[in-house]
Amino acid sequence: MNTSQNGLLERLFKLSEHGTNVRTELLAGFTTFLTMCYIVIVNPSILSITGMDFGAVFVATCISAAIGCFIMGALANYPIALAPGMGLNAYFTFSVVKGMGVPWQVALAAVFVSGIIFILFSFLKLREMLVNALPMSLKMAIAAGIGMFLALIALKGSGIIVASEATLVKMGELYVMGNGAKLPNWPVLLALLGFFLIIVLDYFRVRGAIIISIFTVTLISIVLGLTEFQGIVDPIPSIAPTFMQMDFNGLFNGSLVAVIFVFFLVDLFDSTGTLVGVSHRAGLLVDGKLPRLKKALFADSTAIVAGAALGTSSTTPYIESASGVSAGGRTGLTAVTVGVLMLACLWFSPLAKTVPAFATAPALLYIGVQMMRSVIEIEWHDITESAPAFITIAFMPFTYSIADGIAMGFISYAVIKLLCKRTKEVPPMVWIVAVAWAVKFWFLGA
Repeated sequence: MNTSQNGLLERLFKLSEHGTNVRTELLAGFTTFLTMCYIVIVNPSILSITGMDFGAVFVATCISAAIGCFIMGALANYPIALAPGMGLNAYFTFSVVKGMGVPWQVALAAVFVSGIIFILFSFLKLREMLVNALPMSLKMAIAAGIGMFLALIALKGSGIIVASEATLVKMGELYVMGNGAKLPNWPVLLALLGFFLIIVLDYFRVRGAIIISIFTVTLISIVLGLTEFQGIVDPIPSIAPTFMQMDFNGLFNGSLVAVIFVFFLVDLFDSTGTLVGVSHRAGLLVDGKLPRLKKALFADSTAIVAGAALGTSSTTPYIESASGVSAGGRTGLTAVTVGVLMLACLWFSPLAKTVPAFATAPALLYIGVQMMRSVIEIEWHDITESAPAFITIAFMPFTYSIADGIAMGFISYAVIKLLCKRTKEVPPMVWIVAVAWAVKFWFLGA
């Protein structure tokens, strides 16, 4: 890279001020990309279950991620990458579209509106008010509950657990009968292998553990004849099947208002927690606060709106950005590098189509493990805090609904504090949300 280019990047990203250089930032961006590029495979795999075109969602995933990374890097100058969020895509698919029977076009409209609300909340400083008003136990329980929800999806999708009339669910078989003999149930065994491989690679701090596991399981699947190899490079798929397909008709009825609220609420906590956590690790906090927070949130919310228009569920900052920070990333050049690499993925759609569901299931299970870490922040010694947190966590997988888990968490928190005569500890915002959910359940059901 010549001197003039170095000078331009220095002016744009203030590299010297942050104690870094172009080479370090590019390496950090590549490191972050390796740890999160699994999303270009997993996200279209999940959303295509709704009937959305796989190729179009693949393109929407890459472009929305790039848009978020470019705005985060160029405007906010943070080494934080964005992409469609895990958990939010599962809620979109399994709770809203499959669970409630909402057309995916209407669900995209809900994502779009949640992004607009996010922009307004960010600039009116209502975001800080809402985040600070909610009890820590509920915030942490929401994250852990989503982790459990992802784990259930992974276990069910890979066949590790199956339906049972007697017990609702049970362990799937490790073998199947064929020609009078026991044969390995390869999807189940390969899903377990993929999960163990991710854990081992993560333990030894191997960059790209998830994507290595996905490709390893896929390769074995091809060799065994379970999966047909689709190729590696191809022209970019058409985005027309999902581009600007949002349907706003009937969006603002009671059930879908609740859907918009969940999209907004989950992304609010996810983005805030990731921004603060990664920035803290990078040493970018000033007096415990994040400078240019509005710009960072603007990048997030703009990516949500753009993603919905392109055809994907909510985009959010990725905690995997911490890997790039560990590699020395300190400025927005790291995020811009990730954005460029995401656009480069556009030509690899055949490779994404080759990957079977049981190869991506381990990624969901691993992310569930990561999200469960938040339970250590719950006040387990205080039953009025731990019981609502547990209800939130348990209801998400057992009702197969992130929204119902959040709802029962708020309602139980308010009711338990009331019955234990500790109403002063309940923030007004919790009362408002709890009553709203209770009214919704009474008139509209779950």
